[in-house]
Amino acid sequence: MNFKLPQIPARPEKSREYGLTMVMDKGLSLQETANMIDAGGEYIDLVKLGFGTSLITKNLKEKIKLYQEANIRVYVGGTCFEAFIVRNMFDEYRKYISELGLDTAEVSDGTMEMHHEDKLRYIETLSKDFRILSEVGSKIEGREITNAQWVDMMDKELKAGAWKVIAEARESGNIGIYQKDGKVNLPLIEDIKNSIKLESILWEAPQKSQQTWFIKNFGANVNLGNIATNEIIPLESLRIGLRGDTLLQYLK
Repeated sequence: MNFKLPQIPARPEKSREYGLTMVMDKGLSLQETANMIDAGGEYIDLVKLGFGTSLITKNLKEKIKLYQEANIRVYVGGTCFEAFIVRNMFDEYRKYISELGLDTAEVSDGTMEMHHEDKLRYIETLSKDFRILSEVGSKIEGREITNAQWVDMMDKELKAGAWKVIAEARESGNIGIYQKDGKVNLPLIEDIKNSIKLESILWEAPQKSQQTWFIKNFGANVNLGNIATNEIIPLESLRIGLRGDTLLQYLK
């Protein structure tokens, strides 16, 4: 900090296991990537190369190197994983992310139909070589998953070898753990919180109001994901009470 204010909540140092910020890279150039790291790299723990953008992004290996040199874990999005799996190309997917030099992978079934036992096998297999983030929830509006199913899937995926489970919200933040208006699905979140360790959950929270809700209810070191590339410093400010929404939260 440029001035050390008292009563600022402590944040764990990188590389950390909780208090994570995951940023969504939807196709930044090398210069944009370097600028983002320069501005707020110390606050970024994970970068997801969103959707299937890694397959069409220029200078991909150079970009990945920039992230890794800044001690930021980078991985391709779950939609990319599904694009391989729906074509029955799991071995090719493993080779693809290995040749990119990645040590982290996401397993999801948010768009395609997948038996959960198959998903667990993918997690178990990949976890031997990669740190796994496993996304739970559907991107398809109207596809119903009960609260009990959410909890059960998260529990099984962690036991299968996932490092963190991602609570699906989509980039728009109006599906999965949120309602159509973007407000939190409180009964679902309560059921998840009561059954799964908070340190093991990464909540997708693309909207400021959602980030504020989680910080106010779960503290400064809640794991948050799908953060926009221009919202890194604002989110860190929100976490530690340097923004109006949380300014009074930590004061005695």
